Amino acid sequence: MTMTNHPAGDQAAAHRAVENLIARYAELVDDGDFAGLGELLADAVFTGSGEPLRGRAEIERMFCETVIRYEDGTPRTQHVTTNLAVDVDTAAGTATARSCVTVLQALPGFPLQPIAAGRYHDHFEHRDGAWRFAARRVRITLVGDVSRHLRPAADRG
Repeated sequence: MTMTNHPAGDQAAAHRAVENLIARYAELVDDGDFAGLGELLADAVFTGSGEPLRGRAEIERMFCETVIRYEDGTPRTQHVTTNLAVDVDTAAGTATARSCVTVLQALPGFPLQPIAAGRYHDHFEHRDGAWRFAARRVRITLVGDVSRHLRPAADRG
């Protein structure tokens, strides 16, 4: 998935496109749309807690194998992205972004609470008339009760 119809040289449009890609990632995770995440990150290298992943299928599979989805098809989370800093090099058609993420979760018997927090480090490219993720590195630095969000490693794969 890409953000289209903005020339690479339009600084304001490039910022908006990058911000929209970052917001779309959070929406897709919270909607439990892991196929959509695979599409959004299809051209990117995704690095979380394991080995870097490349391509739609690897990224979609990782989310399906690690994140718990409930009867409504979602992980019952809200990813809140803050402190966004975007740097665009319109001449090169590249951009970087840094942001903070806080993951909230609520379930019956599990009141609303933060379950994880950390940072995103992103790289973007403008190709074929569209901005797209080139790399996302997720660094979780604070971990709460993720027992209702992530499958134990022994249950994966």
